[in-house]
Amino acid sequence: MRNPPRAILVDVPEQLRAFVRDGRITALPAKRTRRRELLDEVAQAFEPGRRYPESAVDEVLKLLFDDHCALRRYLVDEEFMSRTPAGQYWRSGGAFDA
Repeated sequence: MRNPPRAILVDVPEQLRAFVRDGRITALPAKRTRRRELLDEVAQAFEPGRRYPESAVDEVLKLLFDDHCALRRYLVDEEFMSRTPAGQYWRSGGAFDA
């Protein structure tokens, strides 16, 4: 993991604070723009270029949100993560450190 999952959502931007409490997502934003901003924060838990089995992705996402399956689907649908038919995931989007 790139950062400990609990550290990912500790210092979120002000516009996302209504959706995060104590390092966990309380609700996904209805507006796509805000939801994508939050997903970008979540994607930071995963190292670019590293492949993860679905179980490892779920382990991280369960720490961040009760409906980890929905969160995983959003990450893939919004192209922050990609998935193989065999269930391997990798980070394919989001902000990257220079």
